[in-house]
Amino acid sequence: MPKQRVLFMCAECGTEYTKWQGQCSSCKSWNSLKEIKSARVESRGLQGEPQRAVKLSEVAVQKLPRLSSGQSEFDRVLGGGLVPGSVVLISGNPGAGKSTLLTQVSSFVSGTGPVLYVAGEESLAQVAIRASRLGLPVENLDIVSETSCERLISIWQELAPNVVIVDSIQVMFTENSDSSPGGVNQVRESASMLINQAKVSNTVLILVGHVTKEGSLAGPRTLEHMIDAFISLEGQSDSKFRLLRSIKNRFGPVNELGVFAMTEKGLREIKNPSSIFLSRSPELKPGSVVMVVWEGTRPLLLEIQALVDESVLGQARRVVVGLEQNRLAMLLAILNRHGGLQVADQDVFVNAVGGIRISETSSDLALLASVISSFRNWILPQDLVIFGEVGLSGEIRPVPNGQERIREAFKHGFKIAIIPHGNRPSKLIDKSIKTIPVKDLSEMIANLETLSSTN
Repeated sequence: MPKQRVLFMCAECGTEYTKWQGQCSSCKSWNSLKEIKSARVESRGLQGEPQRAVKLSEVAVQKLPRLSSGQSEFDRVLGGGLVPGSVVLISGNPGAGKSTLLTQVSSFVSGTGPVLYVAGEESLAQVAIRASRLGLPVENLDIVSETSCERLISIWQELAPNVVIVDSIQVMFTENSDSSPGGVNQVRESASMLINQAKVSNTVLILVGHVTKEGSLAGPRTLEHMIDAFISLEGQSDSKFRLLRSIKNRFGPVNELGVFAMTEKGLREIKNPSSIFLSRSPELKPGSVVMVVWEGTRPLLLEIQALVDESVLGQARRVVVGLEQNRLAMLLAILNRHGGLQVADQDVFVNAVGGIRISETSSDLALLASVISSFRNWILPQDLVIFGEVGLSGEIRPVPNGQERIREAFKHGFKIAIIPHGNRPSKLIDKSIKTIPVKDLSEMIANLETLSSTN
């Protein structure tokens, strides 16, 4: 038996140390080092045989087979479906609907082949009640309440399923680790054992992971590096909509977005997300602007709202929901310097309607337009759409997929588009849509004033 040695591993980044120290040198987090026991073993391949180097040209390139989950939005986020031998980690806040989604997926996939659902946190009766409430066929679905990796692998080898769902990885344990379930070393060792079994048996493995109070994945960060795809289910329990976003994907695009609605019959996919995010009031108000963002492989129309009001406090407030706080502060400084609008003494509140998080810089122009509209009390046309990145010199920079964004806006009835000059269409998309290319911030403000006066 290999001799065990005592190591210390950071719970945040997974860096190992030979002795304990108060601060991790890699991620700078304090008191994050946990004691682990490690054994030196010979490095071998997935089949247990020593590996040799080969020429990359000798490796056969095959089209990846895909297994449909029964949810087109879920398949979109994964890049087209479940890949045999892949490991998918799904995380989300309590009540987001992780177990509901995976119960629906397991029910559908069990109709095409054997599926094993591992309920580590729930009893079999609880899972059965949820499946009955959702009205799902479960005649061919195998389920087991197990937390031991060794016993689970034994059942796994006996049933030979196509898909294994483990809910959750934080409650699993292995006899190879002395730490308690949920500990850094235990989660790492358990995940490593299950992942190896998935690769050897060419089985789809879906792991459920809990999140911390800050919203990050609980457990060692090395878990994110071990799996093939990491997706997050976003949404509060009091909200109807759920957003499924890919954070890491070795078999598809990153940052792909899937939209679901939570109903009495479980999660219902929304194939046209733009329609739900554009439920605007028929009465036009200042501060409301529609923008086109690019999520994964498709454009998405979103409404952004701004409220600018005179501050009654000593320091003006900047409140942002769905966008980056620092980005707003930078754009307001550009607006002051190159747009001639001083809002330093004004409270600025910005909200991305629908609860979606926007990280793309193409939202800059629409954000500033909503702030200007509220500050000047300009009512903009309801069929106006805006997108573009704003530089520090006040210039409007082009964004990728400009043509596709304009087409998506036209599909939903928008007739006017303020776009960067670099994204002006080479040919007329449609006679009924008017594109207004702008080169800088002052030109955009002038066009907003013209449109508001004619509205």
